[in-house]
Amino acid sequence: MIRLASFCAAAALLAPAAIAQDTFTPPEGCEGVLTIQHRSCLMTNVWQCEGDAEGEQWVALFVRPGPYSVRKVDAEFQWLETYYLLDRSVETMDPEPADDASISELVASQIDTYDFVTTSNDGTPPERVVGFDRLTGETSEIDGEPLLNTEFSYEVRLPDGEIESRGAGAQFVSLRHRIFVLGTSWDAETPDDVLDMSPVEFIYPGEPGFFSENPKYECGAQGAAYPLER
Repeated sequence: MIRLASFCAAAALLAPAAIAQDTFTPPEGCEGVLTIQHRSCLMTNVWQCEGDAEGEQWVALFVRPGPYSVRKVDAEFQWLETYYLLDRSVETMDPEPADDASISELVASQIDTYDFVTTSNDGTPPERVVGFDRLTGETSEIDGEPLLNTEFSYEVRLPDGEIESRGAGAQFVSLRHRIFVLGTSWDAETPDDVLDMSPVEFIYPGEPGFFSENPKYECGAQGAAYPLER
């Protein structure tokens, strides 16, 4: 789940000039807190802004050509708004979901179900996302970062009930940052075609590579496939 203070801020942040200069800076009034370098030529930057509600954060996903999406999440990692930079579309989550996604519930009960609707400004039908996250009971330490191992499954449904897509995978939860961290994922129709986006480095302010714009692992000539986000 990811997001920004306004669409204008997102547009300014990802202006062509900034991309051409190979730099990435959070909007004015915001502070970068974490960079994650992943496998499959992906990278995540996380920042927080003064004007946001407590616990809200912004998560930007980068692929080899540049920024792919920017998403604002709340303290439970609900997808409040998502900005897709390829087509400049904006996706907003219904503020009254049938079943809230909740990191707190996941930790307390070992499983968390969710059922929410997102609407895009590009004129496509609203999408209903139904699924679950489950703790496996295992933990990982990657680059010194303690993580909880999870597995997930979901369906994306159209207003007429048609299932548009189904996916599953395994991810991580950082309780320190209250975020999900990409892991492995696959489409339910092709479960053997696994995309491994597991984290390799966790980079903090003052460390080399913090708030880079460049994914650095497994970046072949074609770069990474665009990931299934959760």
